[in-house]
Amino acid sequence: MTTGFTKFNIAKDITNAIEEMGFEQPSPIQEKVIPVILEKVDVIGQAQTGTGKTAAFGIPLIEKTTPKNEVQAIVLTPTRELAMQVAGEIQKIAKHKRTRVLPIYGGQSIEMQIKALKRGVQIVIGTPGRVLDHLRRKTLKLDKIHTFILDEADEMLNMGFISDIEEIIGQANNDRQTLLFSATMPHEIKRLARNYMKSPRIVSATPNKVTATKVDQVYYQTFDKNKVDTLCRILDSNEIDLGIIFSRTKKGVAELTESLQARGYVTDGLHGDLTQMQRDKVMNKFRMCKIDFLIATDVAARGIDVENVTHVINYDIPQDPESYVHRIGRTGRAGRQGIAITLVTPAEMKHLRSIESEIGMPLEQGKVPTMKEVVIKRSQVWKKQIIETINKGEADDAFTPLINELLENHEPKDVLHAMMKLAFSYDGIEEEPMDFGDTGGKPGMVRFFLNVGRSANLQPKMLAEEIAKSTGISAHTVGRIDMFDKFTFFEIPKEPAPFVYESLKQTRLNGMRIFIQPAKPRNS
Repeated sequence: MTTGFTKFNIAKDITNAIEEMGFEQPSPIQEKVIPVILEKVDVIGQAQTGTGKTAAFGIPLIEKTTPKNEVQAIVLTPTRELAMQVAGEIQKIAKHKRTRVLPIYGGQSIEMQIKALKRGVQIVIGTPGRVLDHLRRKTLKLDKIHTFILDEADEMLNMGFISDIEEIIGQANNDRQTLLFSATMPHEIKRLARNYMKSPRIVSATPNKVTATKVDQVYYQTFDKNKVDTLCRILDSNEIDLGIIFSRTKKGVAELTESLQARGYVTDGLHGDLTQMQRDKVMNKFRMCKIDFLIATDVAARGIDVENVTHVINYDIPQDPESYVHRIGRTGRAGRQGIAITLVTPAEMKHLRSIESEIGMPLEQGKVPTMKEVVIKRSQVWKKQIIETINKGEADDAFTPLINELLENHEPKDVLHAMMKLAFSYDGIEEEPMDFGDTGGKPGMVRFFLNVGRSANLQPKMLAEEIAKSTGISAHTVGRIDMFDKFTFFEIPKEPAPFVYESLKQTRLNGMRIFIQPAKPRNS
Protein backbone atom coordinates (compact mmCIF):
# COMPACT_ATOMS: atom_id res chain seq x y z
CA MET A 1 0.00 0.00 0.00
CA THR A 2 1.18 3.54 -0.75
CA THR A 3 0.73 6.12 2.02
CA GLY A 4 1.16 9.88 1.90
CA PHE A 5 4.48 9.45 3.74
CA THR A 6 6.20 7.79 0.77
CA LYS A 7 6.67 11.21 -0.87
CA PHE A 8 9.26 12.06 1.79
CA ASN A 9 12.76 10.82 1.12
CA ILE A 10 12.72 8.23 3.91
CA ALA A 11 13.58 4.53 4.16
CA LYS A 12 10.97 1.85 3.40
CA ASP A 13 11.51 0.44 6.92
CA ILE A 14 10.09 3.69 8.30
CA THR A 15 7.14 3.99 5.90
CA ASN A 16 6.24 0.36 6.70
CA ALA A 17 6.26 1.16 10.43
CA ILE A 18 4.11 4.27 9.88
CA GLU A 19 1.61 2.20 7.87
CA GLU A 20 1.47 -0.40 10.67
CA MET A 21 0.74 2.43 13.13
CA GLY A 22 -2.40 3.11 11.06
CA PHE A 23 -1.47 6.51 9.63
CA GLU A 24 -2.16 7.10 5.97
CA GLN A 25 -1.49 10.80 5.38
CA PRO A 26 0.76 13.33 7.14
CA SER A 27 -0.92 15.88 9.42
CA PRO A 28 -0.44 19.58 8.54
CA ILE A 29 2.62 19.94 10.80
CA GLN A 30 4.19 16.73 9.46
CA GLU A 31 3.59 17.93 5.91
CA LYS A 32 5.40 21.20 6.62
CA VAL A 33 8.15 20.17 9.03
CA ILE A 34 9.46 16.77 7.85
CA PRO A 35 10.94 18.00 4.51
CA VAL A 36 12.66 20.94 6.27
CA ILE A 37 14.17 18.73 9.02
CA LEU A 38 15.42 16.32 6.33
CA GLU A 39 17.43 19.24 4.90
CA LYS A 40 19.47 19.01 8.17
CA VAL A 41 18.92 22.68 9.08
CA ASP A 42 17.90 24.00 12.51
CA VAL A 43 14.12 24.32 12.83
CA ILE A 44 11.71 26.17 15.14
CA GLY A 45 8.31 24.49 14.92
CA GLN A 46 5.35 26.35 16.38
CA ALA A 47 2.71 23.70 17.03
CA GLN A 48 0.12 22.68 19.60
CA THR A 49 0.08 19.35 21.44
CA GLY A 50 -2.01 16.71 19.67
CA THR A 51 -1.13 17.81 16.12
CA GLY A 52 1.26 14.93 15.36
CA LYS A 53 4.49 16.78 16.14
CA THR A 54 6.19 13.77 17.77
CA ALA A 55 6.12 11.94 14.43
CA ALA A 56 7.04 15.22 12.70
CA PHE A 57 10.46 15.17 14.36
CA GLY A 58 10.56 11.41 15.07
CA ILE A 59 10.40 10.30 11.41
CA PRO A 60 13.41 12.33 10.19
CA LEU A 61 15.24 11.51 13.44
CA ILE A 62 14.95 7.75 12.82
CA GLU A 63 15.89 8.30 9.16
CA LYS A 64 19.13 9.97 10.29
CA THR A 65 20.05 7.57 13.12
CA THR A 66 22.48 4.71 12.37
CA PRO A 67 23.02 1.38 14.20
CA LYS A 68 26.29 2.79 15.62
CA ASN A 69 26.38 2.03 19.35
CA GLU A 70 26.45 5.58 20.80
CA VAL A 71 23.98 8.29 21.83
CA GLN A 72 23.18 10.08 18.57
CA ALA A 73 20.21 12.22 19.62
CA ILE A 74 18.46 13.62 22.67
CA VAL A 75 14.90 14.85 23.09
CA LEU A 76 14.13 16.99 26.16
CA THR A 77 10.52 17.01 27.41
CA PRO A 78 8.96 18.86 30.38
CA THR A 79 7.40 15.81 32.11
CA ARG A 80 8.06 12.10 32.54
CA GLU A 81 4.61 11.32 31.10
CA LEU A 82 5.56 13.09 27.87
CA ALA A 83 9.02 11.45 27.88
CA MET A 84 7.39 8.01 28.02
CA GLN A 85 4.84 8.95 25.36
CA VAL A 86 7.47 10.35 22.97
CA ALA A 87 9.78 7.35 23.55
CA GLY A 88 6.90 4.97 22.82
CA GLU A 89 6.00 6.66 19.55
CA ILE A 90 9.61 6.93 18.34
CA GLN A 91 10.16 3.27 19.18
CA LYS A 92 7.16 2.40 16.97
CA ILE A 93 8.58 4.46 14.09
CA ALA A 94 11.92 2.64 14.56
CA LYS A 95 10.25 -0.78 14.73
CA HIS A 96 12.07 -2.19 11.67
CA LYS A 97 15.41 -0.50 12.36
CA ARG A 98 18.08 -1.45 14.90
CA THR A 99 17.50 1.68 16.95
CA ARG A 100 17.32 1.63 20.74
CA VAL A 101 15.34 4.39 22.44
CA LEU A 102 15.59 5.05 26.19
CA PRO A 103 13.33 7.34 28.26
CA ILE A 104 15.10 8.72 31.37
CA TYR A 105 13.22 10.65 34.05
CA GLY A 106 13.00 11.16 37.79
CA GLY A 107 11.01 8.73 39.87
CA GLN A 108 12.57 5.73 38.13
CA SER A 109 15.68 3.87 39.38
CA ILE A 110 18.77 5.71 38.12
CA GLU A 111 20.79 2.49 38.38
CA MET A 112 18.47 0.82 35.86
CA GLN A 113 18.94 3.77 33.53
CA ILE A 114 22.75 3.64 33.92
CA LYS A 115 22.76 -0.08 33.02
CA ALA A 116 20.64 0.60 29.92
CA LEU A 117 22.95 3.46 28.86
CA LYS A 118 26.01 1.20 29.29
CA ARG A 119 24.42 -1.47 27.08
CA GLY A 120 24.10 1.20 24.41
CA VAL A 121 21.25 3.37 23.10
CA GLN A 122 21.03 5.66 20.07
CA ILE A 123 18.24 8.02 21.21
CA VAL A 124 17.61 9.37 24.72
CA ILE A 125 14.27 10.99 25.63
CA GLY A 126 14.44 12.69 29.02
CA THR A 127 13.36 15.35 31.47
CA PRO A 128 15.94 18.12 32.13
CA GLY A 129 16.57 17.27 35.80
CA ARG A 130 17.35 13.58 35.25
CA VAL A 131 19.34 14.22 32.04
CA LEU A 132 21.49 16.73 33.98
CA ASP A 133 21.97 14.17 36.74
CA HIS A 134 23.36 11.65 34.22
CA LEU A 135 25.61 14.25 32.58
CA ARG A 136 27.09 15.20 35.97
CA ARG A 137 27.69 11.51 36.77
CA LYS A 138 29.21 11.13 33.28
CA THR A 139 26.85 8.20 32.61
CA LEU A 140 25.52 10.10 29.58
CA LYS A 141 27.58 11.96 26.97
CA LEU A 142 26.23 14.25 24.28
CA ASP A 143 29.50 15.01 22.49
CA LYS A 144 28.64 12.83 19.46
CA ILE A 145 24.94 13.63 18.97
CA HIS A 146 23.71 14.74 15.55
CA THR A 147 20.30 16.02 16.78
CA PHE A 148 19.15 17.99 19.84
CA ILE A 149 15.36 18.37 20.22
CA LEU A 150 13.46 20.57 22.67
CA ASP A 151 9.81 19.47 22.85
CA GLU A 152 7.19 21.78 24.42
CA ALA A 153 9.87 24.37 25.15
CA ASP A 154 7.38 26.89 26.55
CA GLU A 155 6.17 24.32 29.11
CA MET A 156 9.78 23.71 30.19
CA LEU A 157 10.17 27.47 30.58
CA ASN A 158 6.97 27.63 32.70
CA MET A 159 8.32 24.86 34.91
CA GLY A 160 11.60 26.68 35.55
CA PHE A 161 13.90 24.41 33.49
CA ILE A 162 15.56 27.11 31.35
CA SER A 163 18.92 27.12 33.21
CA ASP A 164 19.00 23.28 33.17
CA ILE A 165 18.38 23.30 29.41
CA GLU A 166 21.22 25.77 28.87
CA GLU A 167 23.60 23.62 30.93
CA ILE A 168 22.61 20.52 28.92
CA ILE A 169 23.00 22.29 25.54
CA GLY A 170 26.45 23.47 26.73
CA GLN A 171 27.60 19.83 26.87
CA ALA A 172 26.19 18.87 23.46
CA ASN A 173 28.13 18.42 20.23
CA ASN A 174 28.44 21.82 18.47
CA ASP A 175 28.11 20.22 15.07
CA ARG A 176 24.48 19.22 15.51
CA GLN A 177 21.00 19.94 14.20
CA THR A 178 18.79 21.66 16.79
CA LEU A 179 14.99 21.41 16.65
CA LEU A 180 12.78 23.45 18.96
CA PHE A 181 9.02 22.88 19.25
CA SER A 182 6.78 25.24 21.21
CA ALA A 183 3.08 26.16 21.16
CA THR A 184 3.94 29.78 22.02
CA MET A 185 7.10 31.84 21.53
CA PRO A 186 7.75 33.91 24.68
CA HIS A 187 10.84 36.15 24.87
CA GLU A 188 12.94 33.58 26.79
CA ILE A 189 12.36 30.89 24.14
CA LYS A 190 13.36 33.36 21.39
CA ARG A 191 16.54 34.16 23.35
CA LEU A 192 17.30 30.43 23.68
CA ALA A 193 16.87 30.01 19.92
CA ARG A 194 19.05 33.04 19.20
CA ASN A 195 21.89 31.79 21.41
CA TYR A 196 21.93 28.09 20.59
CA MET A 197 20.54 27.64 17.06
CA LYS A 198 22.11 28.33 13.67
CA SER A 199 19.88 30.40 11.37
CA PRO A 200 16.78 28.41 12.31
CA ARG A 201 14.01 27.96 9.78
CA ILE A 202 10.64 28.87 11.37
CA VAL A 203 7.75 26.59 10.49
CA SER A 204 4.38 27.58 11.92
CA ALA A 205 1.81 24.83 12.04
CA THR A 206 -0.67 26.73 14.20
CA PRO A 207 -3.89 26.79 12.17
CA ASN A 208 -5.36 30.00 10.84
CA LYS A 209 -8.76 30.94 12.16
CA VAL A 210 -11.30 28.69 10.56
CA THR A 211 -15.03 28.99 10.35
CA ALA A 212 -17.42 26.14 10.95
CA THR A 213 -20.37 25.69 8.66
CA LYS A 214 -23.92 26.23 9.92
CA VAL A 215 -24.31 22.85 11.53
CA ASP A 216 -25.69 22.04 15.00
CA GLN A 217 -22.59 21.00 16.94
CA VAL A 218 -22.70 19.02 20.17
CA TYR A 219 -20.20 17.01 22.20
CA TYR A 220 -20.67 14.17 24.68
CA GLN A 221 -18.26 13.34 27.49
CA THR A 222 -17.35 9.67 27.78
CA PHE A 223 -14.64 7.40 29.14
CA ASP A 224 -12.46 5.34 26.77
CA LYS A 225 -13.89 2.05 28.05
CA ASN A 226 -17.48 3.26 27.38
CA LYS A 227 -16.98 4.84 23.95
CA VAL A 228 -18.75 2.20 21.86
CA ASP A 229 -21.68 2.02 24.30
CA THR A 230 -21.95 5.81 24.44
CA LEU A 231 -21.97 5.92 20.63
CA CYS A 232 -24.75 3.29 20.47
CA ARG A 233 -26.90 5.25 22.94
CA ILE A 234 -26.48 8.39 20.85
CA LEU A 235 -27.24 6.56 17.58
CA ASP A 236 -30.38 5.01 19.10
CA SER A 237 -31.72 8.26 20.49
CA ASN A 238 -31.23 10.36 17.33
CA GLU A 239 -33.23 10.20 14.11
CA ILE A 240 -30.31 9.52 11.77
CA ASP A 241 -31.10 8.99 8.08
CA LEU A 242 -27.51 8.76 6.88
CA GLY A 243 -24.35 9.28 8.90
CA ILE A 244 -20.56 9.32 8.58
CA ILE A 245 -18.61 8.18 11.66
CA PHE A 246 -14.96 9.26 11.75
CA SER A 247 -12.23 7.18 13.38
CA ARG A 248 -8.59 8.27 13.63
CA THR A 249 -6.93 5.19 12.09
CA LYS A 250 -7.78 2.43 9.63
CA LYS A 251 -7.44 -0.10 12.47
CA GLY A 252 -9.99 1.94 14.45
CA VAL A 253 -12.35 1.91 11.42
CA ALA A 254 -12.12 -1.89 11.11
CA GLU A 255 -12.71 -2.47 14.85
CA LEU A 256 -15.62 -0.03 15.12
CA THR A 257 -17.27 -1.41 11.97
CA GLU A 258 -17.07 -4.92 13.41
CA SER A 259 -18.42 -3.78 16.82
CA LEU A 260 -21.40 -1.93 15.34
CA GLN A 261 -22.25 -4.71 12.87
CA ALA A 262 -22.23 -7.21 15.76
CA ARG A 263 -24.79 -4.99 17.52
CA GLY A 264 -27.08 -4.97 14.50
CA TYR A 265 -26.24 -1.59 12.94
CA VAL A 266 -26.12 -1.48 9.14
CA THR A 267 -22.61 -0.12 8.63
CA ASP A 268 -19.54 -0.48 6.44
CA GLY A 269 -15.98 0.82 6.71
CA LEU A 270 -13.84 2.88 4.36
CA HIS A 271 -10.07 3.08 4.80
CA GLY A 272 -6.85 3.19 2.80
CA ASP A 273 -6.33 -0.58 2.60
CA LEU A 274 -9.36 -1.09 0.35
CA THR A 275 -8.88 -1.57 -3.38
CA GLN A 276 -10.60 0.91 -5.68
CA MET A 277 -13.21 -1.75 -6.49
CA GLN A 278 -13.94 -2.36 -2.78
CA ARG A 279 -14.09 1.39 -2.13
CA ASP A 280 -16.53 1.91 -5.01
CA LYS A 281 -18.73 -0.92 -3.72
CA VAL A 282 -18.92 0.60 -0.21
CA MET A 283 -19.57 4.10 -1.58
CA ASN A 284 -22.36 2.86 -3.87
CA LYS A 285 -24.08 1.21 -0.91
CA PHE A 286 -23.76 4.48 1.04
CA ARG A 287 -25.08 6.67 -1.80
CA MET A 288 -28.03 4.32 -2.32
CA CYS A 289 -28.72 4.35 1.47
CA LYS A 290 -28.22 0.57 1.73
CA ILE A 291 -26.09 1.26 4.80
CA ASP A 292 -27.00 3.73 7.56
CA PHE A 293 -23.48 4.58 8.68
CA LEU A 294 -20.21 4.90 6.81
CA ILE A 295 -17.20 4.57 9.14
CA ALA A 296 -14.09 6.23 7.71
CA THR A 297 -10.72 7.84 8.30
CA ASP A 298 -10.17 11.46 7.22
CA VAL A 299 -8.11 10.32 4.24
CA ALA A 300 -10.57 7.68 3.05
CA ALA A 301 -13.44 10.19 3.32
CA ARG A 302 -11.79 12.63 0.92
CA GLY A 303 -13.85 13.11 -2.17
CA ILE A 304 -17.09 11.92 -0.56
CA ASP A 305 -19.86 14.21 -1.78
CA VAL A 306 -23.21 12.82 -0.63
CA GLU A 307 -25.87 15.50 -0.17
CA ASN A 308 -28.27 13.71 2.18
CA VAL A 309 -25.84 13.04 5.08
CA THR A 310 -27.79 14.12 8.18
CA HIS A 311 -25.11 13.45 10.82
CA VAL A 312 -21.33 13.51 11.13
CA ILE A 313 -20.01 11.77 14.24
CA ASN A 314 -16.46 12.20 15.50
CA TYR A 315 -15.93 8.89 17.30
CA ASP A 316 -12.29 10.03 17.65
CA ILE A 317 -11.80 13.77 18.07
CA PRO A 318 -9.98 15.20 15.00
CA GLN A 319 -6.33 16.14 15.46
CA ASP A 320 -6.70 19.77 14.38
CA PRO A 321 -9.43 22.42 13.83
CA GLU A 322 -9.12 22.27 10.03
CA SER A 323 -9.88 18.53 10.09
CA TYR A 324 -12.85 19.21 12.38
CA VAL A 325 -14.30 21.81 10.02
CA HIS A 326 -13.61 19.60 7.01
CA ARG A 327 -15.42 16.67 8.65
CA ILE A 328 -18.52 18.53 9.76
CA GLY A 329 -18.80 20.18 6.35
CA ARG A 330 -19.99 16.82 5.01
CA THR A 331 -23.42 17.42 6.54
CA GLY A 332 -25.84 20.36 6.36
CA ARG A 333 -25.77 20.47 2.56
CA ALA A 334 -28.42 21.37 -0.01
CA GLY A 335 -30.14 23.70 2.45
CA ARG A 336 -30.74 20.92 5.00
CA GLN A 337 -29.85 21.22 8.66
CA GLY A 338 -26.93 18.99 9.68
CA ILE A 339 -25.80 17.71 13.06
CA ALA A 340 -22.17 17.14 14.14
CA ILE A 341 -21.54 15.00 17.22
CA THR A 342 -18.14 14.64 18.91
CA LEU A 343 -17.18 12.13 21.62
CA VAL A 344 -14.65 13.53 24.11
CA THR A 345 -12.66 11.61 26.74
CA PRO A 346 -11.19 13.32 29.86
CA ALA A 347 -7.73 13.60 28.27
CA GLU A 348 -9.23 15.36 25.21
CA MET A 349 -11.12 18.21 26.89
CA LYS A 350 -8.31 20.74 26.44
CA HIS A 351 -7.98 19.69 22.80
CA LEU A 352 -11.72 20.29 22.34
CA ARG A 353 -11.27 23.76 23.87
CA SER A 354 -8.54 24.56 21.32
CA ILE A 355 -10.90 23.51 18.49
CA GLU A 356 -13.65 25.75 19.94
CA SER A 357 -11.16 28.61 20.12
CA GLU A 358 -10.15 28.19 16.48
CA ILE A 359 -13.69 27.91 15.09
CA GLY A 360 -14.71 30.85 17.24
CA MET A 361 -17.67 29.21 18.96
CA PRO A 362 -18.35 26.85 21.88
CA LEU A 363 -19.87 23.44 21.23
CA GLU A 364 -23.06 22.57 23.08
CA GLN A 365 -22.63 19.79 25.65
CA GLY A 366 -25.08 16.92 25.28
CA LYS A 367 -26.07 14.46 27.98
CA VAL A 368 -25.60 10.78 27.17
CA PRO A 369 -29.12 9.27 27.08
CA THR A 370 -30.09 6.79 29.78
CA MET A 371 -31.33 3.32 28.88
CA LYS A 372 -34.88 4.39 29.84
CA GLU A 373 -34.71 7.42 27.50
CA VAL A 374 -33.46 5.24 24.63
CA VAL A 375 -36.30 2.73 25.16
CA ILE A 376 -38.93 5.52 25.15
CA LYS A 377 -37.39 7.02 22.00
CA ARG A 378 -37.04 3.73 20.10
CA SER A 379 -40.02 1.73 21.37
CA GLN A 380 -42.24 2.55 18.38
CA VAL A 381 -39.51 1.56 15.93
CA TRP A 382 -38.85 -1.73 17.75
CA LYS A 383 -42.59 -2.43 18.02
CA LYS A 384 -43.00 -1.94 14.25
CA GLN A 385 -40.06 -4.25 13.49
CA ILE A 386 -41.40 -6.98 15.80
CA ILE A 387 -44.94 -6.79 14.33
CA GLU A 388 -43.56 -6.87 10.76
CA THR A 389 -41.55 -9.99 11.61
CA ILE A 390 -44.65 -11.66 13.16
CA ASN A 391 -46.79 -10.77 10.12
CA LYS A 392 -44.25 -12.29 7.75
CA GLY A 393 -44.99 -15.64 9.41
CA GLU A 394 -41.39 -16.73 9.09
CA ALA A 395 -41.15 -18.51 12.45
CA ASP A 396 -38.02 -20.66 12.78
CA ASP A 397 -38.74 -24.14 14.20
CA ALA A 398 -35.21 -24.22 15.60
CA PHE A 399 -36.36 -21.86 18.39
CA THR A 400 -39.57 -23.77 19.24
CA PRO A 401 -38.15 -26.19 21.89
CA LEU A 402 -36.42 -23.33 23.72
CA ILE A 403 -39.52 -21.08 23.58
CA ASN A 404 -41.77 -23.89 24.87
CA GLU A 405 -39.39 -24.66 27.73
CA LEU A 406 -39.16 -20.99 28.76
CA LEU A 407 -42.94 -20.48 28.65
CA GLU A 408 -43.55 -23.64 30.70
CA ASN A 409 -41.29 -22.40 33.50
CA HIS A 410 -41.73 -18.60 33.35
CA GLU A 411 -44.39 -15.97 32.81
CA PRO A 412 -44.50 -14.75 29.15
CA LYS A 413 -44.06 -11.16 30.34
CA ASP A 414 -40.85 -12.08 32.23
CA VAL A 415 -39.48 -13.91 29.18
CA LEU A 416 -40.15 -10.87 26.95
CA HIS A 417 -38.56 -8.53 29.50
CA ALA A 418 -35.41 -10.65 29.59
CA MET A 419 -35.22 -10.92 25.78
CA MET A 420 -35.68 -7.17 25.30
CA LYS A 421 -32.98 -6.46 27.86
CA LEU A 422 -30.59 -8.86 26.13
CA ALA A 423 -31.32 -7.39 22.72
CA PHE A 424 -31.12 -3.71 23.61
CA SER A 425 -28.90 -3.30 26.68
CA TYR A 426 -25.46 -1.66 26.62
CA ASP A 427 -22.60 -3.51 28.22
CA GLY A 428 -20.18 -1.01 29.73
CA ILE A 429 -22.23 2.07 30.41
CA GLU A 430 -24.67 0.62 32.93
CA GLU A 431 -21.93 0.15 35.53
CA GLU A 432 -22.25 1.82 38.92
CA PRO A 433 -20.69 5.30 38.87
CA MET A 434 -17.22 5.67 40.37
CA ASP A 435 -17.53 5.54 44.16
CA PHE A 436 -15.25 8.00 45.92
CA GLY A 437 -16.51 6.97 49.36
CA ASP A 438 -16.87 9.50 52.17
CA THR A 439 -14.74 12.52 51.22
CA GLY A 440 -16.13 14.93 53.80
CA GLY A 441 -17.99 16.98 51.19
CA LYS A 442 -21.48 18.44 51.54
CA PRO A 443 -24.40 16.11 50.65
CA GLY A 444 -24.32 15.39 46.91
CA MET A 445 -20.75 16.68 46.56
CA VAL A 446 -17.33 15.00 46.24
CA ARG A 447 -14.41 16.75 47.95
CA PHE A 448 -10.97 16.56 46.29
CA PHE A 449 -7.44 17.28 47.48
CA LEU A 450 -5.10 19.15 45.11
CA ASN A 451 -1.35 19.55 45.71
CA VAL A 452 -1.21 23.21 44.60
CA GLY A 453 -2.30 26.36 46.37
CA ARG A 454 -1.54 30.07 46.66
CA SER A 455 2.21 29.53 46.28
CA ALA A 456 1.51 28.47 42.66
CA ASN A 457 -0.02 31.93 42.03
CA LEU A 458 -3.54 30.53 42.27
CA GLN A 459 -6.68 32.16 43.63
CA PRO A 460 -10.00 30.32 44.21
CA LYS A 461 -11.72 32.06 41.28
CA MET A 462 -8.80 31.27 38.97
CA LEU A 463 -8.83 27.63 40.10
CA ALA A 464 -12.57 27.32 39.38
CA GLU A 465 -12.02 28.76 35.88
CA GLU A 466 -9.09 26.39 35.23
CA ILE A 467 -11.16 23.39 36.37
CA ALA A 468 -13.97 24.51 34.06
CA LYS A 469 -11.60 24.91 31.10
CA SER A 470 -9.99 21.48 31.63
CA THR A 471 -13.14 19.49 32.34
CA GLY A 472 -16.05 21.08 30.48
CA ILE A 473 -18.13 21.92 33.55
CA SER A 474 -19.24 25.46 34.41
CA ALA A 475 -17.05 27.38 36.87
CA HIS A 476 -20.24 27.95 38.91
CA THR A 477 -20.54 24.16 39.34
CA VAL A 478 -17.41 24.11 41.48
CA GLY A 479 -18.52 24.18 45.11
CA ARG A 480 -16.61 25.22 48.20
CA ILE A 481 -12.88 25.89 47.71
CA ASP A 482 -10.51 25.89 50.73
CA MET A 483 -7.15 27.14 49.46
CA PHE A 484 -3.94 27.07 51.49
CA ASP A 485 -0.35 27.92 50.61
CA LYS A 486 0.72 24.50 49.28
CA PHE A 487 -2.57 22.65 48.74
CA THR A 488 -6.30 23.07 48.12
CA PHE A 489 -9.58 21.28 48.81
CA PHE A 490 -12.53 21.78 46.45
CA GLU A 491 -15.97 20.24 45.96
CA ILE A 492 -17.71 19.02 42.79
CA PRO A 493 -21.24 17.58 42.38
CA LYS A 494 -21.24 13.75 42.33
CA GLU A 495 -22.47 13.36 38.74
CA PRO A 496 -19.58 15.12 36.92
CA ALA A 497 -17.00 14.19 39.62
CA PRO A 498 -15.55 11.07 37.85
CA PHE A 499 -14.97 12.99 34.59
CA VAL A 500 -13.52 15.97 36.46
CA TYR A 501 -11.19 13.64 38.39
CA GLU A 502 -9.92 11.88 35.25
CA SER A 503 -9.50 15.17 33.34
CA LEU A 504 -7.50 16.90 36.07
CA LYS A 505 -5.21 13.90 36.50
CA GLN A 506 -3.95 14.64 32.99
CA THR A 507 -3.56 18.41 33.09
CA ARG A 508 -1.35 21.16 34.50
CA LEU A 509 -2.17 24.31 36.44
CA ASN A 510 0.05 27.35 35.84
CA GLY A 511 2.56 25.04 34.17
CA MET A 512 2.70 22.66 37.14
CA ARG A 513 1.89 18.98 36.92
CA ILE A 514 -0.76 18.42 39.58
CA PHE A 515 -1.67 15.57 41.90
CA ILE A 516 -5.35 15.09 42.71
CA GLN A 517 -7.12 12.54 44.91
CA PRO A 518 -10.44 12.18 46.72
CA ALA A 519 -10.19 13.90 50.10
CA LYS A 520 -10.46 12.02 53.37
CA PRO A 521 -13.38 12.77 55.71
CA ARG A 522 -12.76 15.94 57.69
CA ASN A 523 -12.54 14.07 61.01
CA SER A 524 -9.75 11.77 59.72
